[in-house]
Order: sequence, then C-alpha cells, then structure tokens
Amino acid sequence: MSEELARNVRRYRRARGYSQEELAHRSGLSVGPVRRIEQGQDGFRMETLHSIARALGVKTSDLMAPGPPEPVKLDDPNSQNLRELRIALTPAIGLAPAGSPVGDEPDLHRLRRMTHDNSVLYFGDTYTSIAAELPGLIKAANDAVTYYDSGEQRTEALVLRSQALNVVGRYLTQIRQFDLAHVAARSAIEDARGAGDDLVAASGVGGMCWLLIRTQRFDEAEDIAVTTMDVVEPKIMGATPDQYATWGGLAMEAAAAAMRNNRPEEAVALRRAAGTAARAVGKGHRNYLRHWSRFGPVTAAMKELEDHMIVGDARSVIRKSRDEEALQEKHWKRLGGPSTNDGHRYRLDLARALVRTGDPTAAMEELTHLDEAAPEWFCHQASAAITFEEIAKKRRTLTADMRRVGTRLGVFA
Repeated sequence: MSEELARNVRRYRRARGYSQEELAHRSGLSVGPVRRIEQGQDGFRMETLHSIARALGVKTSDLMAPGPPEPVKLDDPNSQNLRELRIALTPAIGLAPAGSPVGDEPDLHRLRRMTHDNSVLYFGDTYTSIAAELPGLIKAANDAVTYYDSGEQRTEALVLRSQALNVVGRYLTQIRQFDLAHVAARSAIEDARGAGDDLVAASGVGGMCWLLIRTQRFDEAEDIAVTTMDVVEPKIMGATPDQYATWGGLAMEAAAAAMRNNRPEEAVALRRAAGTAARAVGKGHRNYLRHWSRFGPVTAAMKELEDHMIVGDARSVIRKSRDEEALQEKHWKRLGGPSTNDGHRYRLDLARALVRTGDPTAAMEELTHLDEAAPEWFCHQASAAITFEEIAKKRRTLTADMRRVGTRLGVFA
C-alpha cells in the first residue's frame, strides 16, 4: 500500500495547494511523518493517517489503496498453532456426494452450553483455553446442522452454529487472523439468516463490522451496520433489552467506523443513537449468545472516548474519565459495569491519554495493571505497544517491570 498511499497523499495535498510543511501543520504533526509517507516508507500509525485525512478534508479510505502483498514469513507460528481450528473452520471438500449423518442424535442443550462457556472465556480474555476448545465446538455445531434437515430442530441448530461461529470470528479478529475471521463471521451471518433470526444475524454483523474496522474497511463497516440497524430497529413500545442492546451495539460499530474514516458528523449522530439505546436499557445488559457482550450507559460512554483519542484529543479523555458519571467505578453497581474486555480497553485508552498529557508514570501504572490482569489479551493490543513506546521515550532508564511489559508487547522482541 505504501506507493499508492504516497501517491494519493501527494495528489490530495497538491490539489489543496499545501506544501508538506503546511499539511503537517494542519494535521497537528511534524513534517517528518508526511515526508516519510510521501516517500513510500512503511511504519506509519493509523492515527497519523486519520489526522492527514482530516486536514485534507477526505475520508481515510480515500488515501488507502491496495498494494502488492508482502512476503509471508516462513516461521509464522500461527500457521501451526491454529491448524486444528483452521481444519474445523475450512474443511476440505471434493466432488463426492455428502455422506448421511451418522451417530447419535446431537444434544442441542449441550451445544448451547458449550457456546455459552466459550463466550464467557472469550469475554473474560482467557484465550489459551478458548483456542483449545473452539475446534470441538465447530465440529459439534456442524454435526447438529448436518443431522437435522428440517423443522424446529434444524432452525435451532443453525442458530446455535451461528452463535458459535460468531465467537470464533471475534476470537480470530482479536488475534489478527483476519482472513479466517472473515470466513467465520460471514458463515455466522448466513446461518442466522437461514434460520430467519434477524437479531442473531445482526449480532453477527456486529462482529463483521469490528473485523472490517480492524482491516481499515471503514466504508463497508459503516454501511452494513447502518443498514442492519434499519432491519432490527426496536419498536417504540415493547422492545426487549436484547433488541436495544443489539441495535445500540451496531450504532457503536458504525460510529467507530465513521470517526476513523473522517466522518465526524455521522459519528456524532450514531453515538447519539447508541446513547438513546443505552438509556432505554437503563442498566448494563448482558447476553453473551444473542448479543455481542454487555451494553448500557457505561459501555456507550467508554466507546465514545475512543473518538476523542482518534482525533488526538487526549485532554477530553482525561476530563471525561473524571467527570462523567458512567465512567466512575463507584456508579457501576447501579448502572451495570462494563464487560472485562471493554473495561480493559477503556483503561488502555486512558493510558494513551495520560502519556500524551504529560503523565507517563500514571500511564505506565495502567499498562502494568492490564499486563497483570489480562496478559493473554494484553499481548495482542497494538495500541498498548504504541503507548509503551511513547512512555519509554520519556524515560532515561527502564525498570524491570517496564522491561517485562515491553517484552510482553513485543517491543523488545
């Protein structure tokens, strides 16, 4: 993407009549990053690209175009670590007719429990355990769908497989196995649609949106989230917490995509919609199967803070973390606290804001806490590595704890 990005940035800059120095100033950057991007160098941060897009008045996606593929590392450990999951998710097929289902009738109650338990492991950031369990979960779900060819049990089996694949897709997205994650997310949506369950399908769309955001496909993420919101929009009277939570979760995904794509007005409107759904829920609502996680006032407030970090407004993050009721832990018993994952991500945003407002010590305390509380989740967070590097630049020497955290994040690898 480097050559195409360089060409696009240069073209838009010249069309605006900006010098590299003026573009850097309008972007809130030094001139160095602008020059390196236009020279086709790699290693820039997405937030740098967001800043340049805002200064040029274009969407971030307008600056990005596909380039030639990079060489694949021969020693990629995930090619073997995920072998069983890859086989379960993408089985080989040939021209021979599919065999008839064999064995005992599937236990759908057990399959539902397996899916729920894996969801709890995922949202609890227990990745080692879930990695070992997912191949068996996929096989059990496939067996159930194969066994039942019609009727209510067929519908239930499809819903259960959709929910299982949604968990699989989210896990793979978290560990950056994006192509495999897309297979799981797409299949999850198709199964739920086949079962005629729009709410479960919408939950799958939420997982797909997150995957698209993480792979910089912002236009598509916003589009499918908004169009799905239209399908599952709760009625004014009689809507269930599941309906509000699913609709509000989609609004948050759409807002995240819009803000990253330099569409702040759309993002604000979508955040407002998420806030409306959160107030309708009243207290944090949890349903790990039908809905993606927990949703409520606390979750909506935490996700909105991400928008401030995207535009580089670290001071607003600090101020809101201190002033907004929903972000005060003492109010969480009444409002319903966040999921473990959302709570950790909030503290990661707070760490980034702290180091950028001149408090690297407090920022390091947040990173150390996250490393101790959720090491399996923490090591996959690119923004944690960026924050650590910013902290390290402000220190002459690193403590043993800092070196341990840096090693966990791959900074010293």
